[in-house]
Amino acid sequence: MPLDESAIRQYTPRPALLGGRIILITGAGDGIGKALSLACAQLGATVILLGKTVKKLEAVYDAIEATGGPQPAIYPMNLEGATAKDYADLMDNIEGEFGQLHGLVNNAGWVGALTPFKHYDVELWLRVMTVNLHAPFLLTRVCLPLLERADDPAIVFSTHHCQRAYWGAYGIAKAGQKGMLDILAAEYDGDSNHPIRVNGVDTGPVATRERRAHYPGEPPDAHPQPELVIAPYLYFLGPDSQGVSGTDIECQPGRQ
Repeated sequence: MPLDESAIRQYTPRPALLGGRIILITGAGDGIGKALSLACAQLGATVILLGKTVKKLEAVYDAIEATGGPQPAIYPMNLEGATAKDYADLMDNIEGEFGQLHGLVNNAGWVGALTPFKHYDVELWLRVMTVNLHAPFLLTRVCLPLLERADDPAIVFSTHHCQRAYWGAYGIAKAGQKGMLDILAAEYDGDSNHPIRVNGVDTGPVATRERRAHYPGEPPDAHPQPELVIAPYLYFLGPDSQGVSGTDIECQPGRQ
């Protein structure tokens, strides 16, 4: 049966859908990551909040506690400067505290600049590629053993179909993320010993701080709030998506 993408965009999770699950979300201090962290906690998940700004992570932590969700965990990490050892230490911490991981959301992203290819600063290129491509690889790689030992594990990428003029390193990194998604999904397809679902969500333009920074002339109500585009993430992270892998959903088809 063909996948009903419209139904996934409008997915309504049942209460306690993610009860007992441990979910790591990057970029959890703001925008889509914040909205998703709050929603996952409301559905019963213990959320590991990963981001570079401790103050923002603490605010999300407090909001989860205030609404009665399971106590989250904060893990400050600057993906731009993190080393392979930093990622290994993260895995050791998660393993020691929780023993497994049910969900990984590679959501953190940084556009860097919208500029013509021939003028793109080389140093900026390296920084943007590190955050948007190398970091998801390094994080996913260290998390795979934790995911493999969990029941019904899932990986979700925040994708972006933005391979257009001026998107530079960010657009190329996001194309690489889509390749990573496809390769991982293919490798775990049919693996009865370690069945990990791997999917992606392209939210399209959303009213976030990052969007406003690069499109300052847009009206503030031109795009949906983050809370309105996270339904597909919840679907992919929960048991209702069992058997679905290698899918990349566009929340707002045709709008980038």
